[in-house]
Amino acid sequence: MWRVRRELAVFKILGALVCAGLAIYWYLQGDVRGVVLAVPAAVLVGGMGLRDVLVPVRLSADAQGITVVHGFAGRRRIPWEDIQDVKVDVRRRYGLRSEMLEIDTGDHLHIFSPHELGASPTEVAAALRRRGT
Repeated sequence: MWRVRRELAVFKILGALVCAGLAIYWYLQGDVRGVVLAVPAAVLVGGMGLRDVLVPVRLSADAQGITVVHGFAGRRRIPWEDIQDVKVDVRRRYGLRSEMLEIDTGDHLHIFSPHELGASPTEVAAALRRRGT
């Protein structure tokens, strides 16, 4: 079972509260541009934090298959025989290395970041390959 790290969810919620506080401050100051920037930021970051709290487990595996988060808070069960490929996409840009876990079922491509998994996508892919065989 791979889940979002708790610290990340807390930081998102705190960020949303800061943005909401800035929106209130700018509203009281009469700065419309600040409010227009801060309110959508608070809603977006708050929604992301809420999703992390409501659905912390993004990927789990058992003997029958895997379960992935689908949409905002839905779940999709995928049997092992429906999984066509599990790979890690590694990219280097501006001296930074990023990894994304890709699970291909033929009709859907499920992509997970290290932040969503709370672990390295390379380690998760290896664990899925071992369990799926």
